[in-house]
This record gives sequence, structure tokens and C-alpha cells, in this order.
Amino acid sequence: MSRRGWLLFSALSVIWGVPYLLIRVSVREVAPSTLIFFRTAPVALILLPVAARRGEIRELVRRWMPLLAYTTVEIMVSWLMLFRAEERISSSLAGLLLAAVPLVGAVVSRLAGDEDRFDRVQIAGLLVGLVGVGLLVGIDVRGATVLPIAAIGVPAVGYALGPRILNRYFSDLPGLGVVAGSLAIAGAFYAPFAFSNLPKHLSTEVIAALIGLALVPTLLGFLVFFALISEIGPVRTTVVTYVNPAVALLLGIALLGEPFTLGLGLGFPLVIVGSVLATRRRSAVARATSPTAEPSGA
Repeated sequence: MSRRGWLLFSALSVIWGVPYLLIRVSVREVAPSTLIFFRTAPVALILLPVAARRGEIRELVRRWMPLLAYTTVEIMVSWLMLFRAEERISSSLAGLLLAAVPLVGAVVSRLAGDEDRFDRVQIAGLLVGLVGVGLLVGIDVRGATVLPIAAIGVPAVGYALGPRILNRYFSDLPGLGVVAGSLAIAGAFYAPFAFSNLPKHLSTEVIAALIGLALVPTLLGFLVFFALISEIGPVRTTVVTYVNPAVALLLGIALLGEPFTLGLGLGFPLVIVGSVLATRRRSAVARATSPTAEPSGA
């Protein structure tokens, strides 16, 4: 990887580790539905004119159904459940549980028939990752937090499905326009909920968190994300999923005083190792010897 690639990768790892902290601060005074509006609408207002000047909006309108599907699973439903969960659980635990997204993606890929079967290493990775999630949940969950932990499963699935929709329906379009369109849809959908549930008073800390949430992980994050894809390709870019939960953990402990528990210490490494193994590419030898492998020219 080039020096520029490493810089972009490092920046994105930090940028996308930040939102869990900012969400945790914001939901103290802002309802989840209102928070989604504040995170999406301002960024959409910035990006839509750029996409319009590039002529990307017209093609997005033609593909409104998959765009709506992507926005629903990736933003409107996933963010709502994540924000609600962070009303009750720590930002570090939320970030670490979402490190299981690659595990969900591997299962979805298998169910969709992308691969003929898991090899032994991939199966071992799934099992290791599941043990890690079990340690995170089993050790750190206490009574009333069971439902918020379950709610994290919704964005875990949504974040696994969203890229599949992008790859199938929007791989030929610039990413900036797709993001602008999806954020605009989410902002418009949640506008009525936001304006009917505006907080009467916001502390300086929460205002700063709201501004930071829109500008850093959303606006800046997507711009760095597209630059990184251009530099190293989409496959290696997904490795950032293994790094940003660690950033979320460190920020939660350092800035919010969240505890470093036994579950975090034992479960997180297993989730990361399991995700890496479960999402590894099968070797050329394994694919060639698979009884259902496709011919190389197919």
C-alpha cells in the first residue's frame, strides 16, 4: 500500500471510530429519530448540489427503488436501532459488537450463493467470532441491557446488506451521488419526527457532538472512504471494519470514562480474528478442487 493509502486508511479508521462516542453524547438530550435528521439533512444539503452539477441525480432517480432499499437498511433502520441502543449501553460496547458485521456479511454471502461452501478456515472463523460475540454479550450484559444488545443486531445485518445493494445496482455510478441521494431520503423521512420532537434545550457538549457527527464521520468520512477506494480498491478498504471498533473502545474509555471489562478484553480480539478468517478469500487451489467450482472463463 502506498504512503497515501496508509494515511487515508489510518484517517478513516479514526473517523469511523468516532461516531459511537458522539452518538452516546447526543442521545442524552436528542431523540434517535431527531438525531438521524441532524446527521443526514445538513450533509445532504452540502452534497446534493455537487452531485447535481456532476449530472448524477437523474440516474439516481431512475434507480429510486434500490436507492430506497439501500437507504432503508443502511441508514433509516440501522441508525435508528443503533441510536436507541446507545441510550442504554456504552459507546465502546456498541462499536465492538458492530465489529461482527463481517461475520454477518459472510453468512449473507453464503446464503445468497456467492460461494459454493465455506472452507474449514472460514467455518472456524465464524465459530471463533461467535464465541467472541458471546463473551461480549454474556459477560457485559446486565438485565435491562438485553434489548439494546439485541437492537445492535439490526445494524449488523443492515451494514452487511447495504454494500450488496450498492454493488449490484450502483457499482457503475459515482459514490458521492449515491451517498447524497440516500442521505437526502433519510433526512426527508425523519424531518417530521425531528421537528415534532425538537429538544427545548441543548447543552454545549451535545451541540458540539451533533456538529461533529454530521461533519466528521458522515461528510468527511464518506469523502475519505471514496478516496481510499480509489487508492487501494473496495476489497482492502473493508479491512477498516476491523480497526475502527478499537478506536471506539479507546475513545469511550478515555473521554467518557467507560469501563474496560473482562468481556471487552476477551471478546473483541476473538471477533476480529473470527471476522478476518471468515471473510478471507478461498485459495485458488480450494476453488479449483471444489466440485461445484465454476470454470475460470465463466
